[in-house]
Amino acid sequence: MSEEALNELARHLQDNTSLALKSVDIARGELTVGVEAFALLETLTFLRDDLRCQFIALIDICGVDYPSRPYRFDVVYHLLSPRQNLRIRIKVATDEDTPVPSATPVYPGADWYERETYDLYGVLFSGHPDLRRILTDYGFEGHPLRKDFPLTGFVEVRYDDEVKRVVYEPVELRQEFRNFDFQSPWEGTDYVLPGDEKAKVN
Repeated sequence: MSEEALNELARHLQDNTSLALKSVDIARGELTVGVEAFALLETLTFLRDDLRCQFIALIDICGVDYPSRPYRFDVVYHLLSPRQNLRIRIKVATDEDTPVPSATPVYPGADWYERETYDLYGVLFSGHPDLRRILTDYGFEGHPLRKDFPLTGFVEVRYDDEVKRVVYEPVELRQEFRNFDFQSPWEGTDYVLPGDEKAKVN
């Protein structure tokens, strides 16, 4: 997408005084809009219905964890406008206890994305039709993508074909020793790639 189209869309959003936008930024060819949680549904509805936007497709919802911030989580929405050939990213900051309004009234496809964000980060969504875990096991404690989630002390679940049942085992993080012989094309080449001749050899 062109920088000019992104700048025009950013100006269009900033000129609309009915939207309670915290920030509008263009970086690395991408438009990111910061929104307060109370204004999320109004903003998403505008982006979907406005003729100069028409962001009718919800591509993804994900979380980001910044443990040092008071509002440690960002909930990030990625939208696509096929008609305008544009993408936009919406960010909402929240903490462990403050729910974010569910986007399902505007984008019904947000259902499982929000369940995944809840499961992996613990972000709560108010008004969600069925907010429960979707990726982790029944009775799982904690949220695996938080930065403070411990790497040991938990069990993993798998189906054991030998005993014909589900088994619970302690989590083991293994990294097997590998001997790199550099004969495989995946491990290096014996010829100089263009540009490598400029590298300094110490």
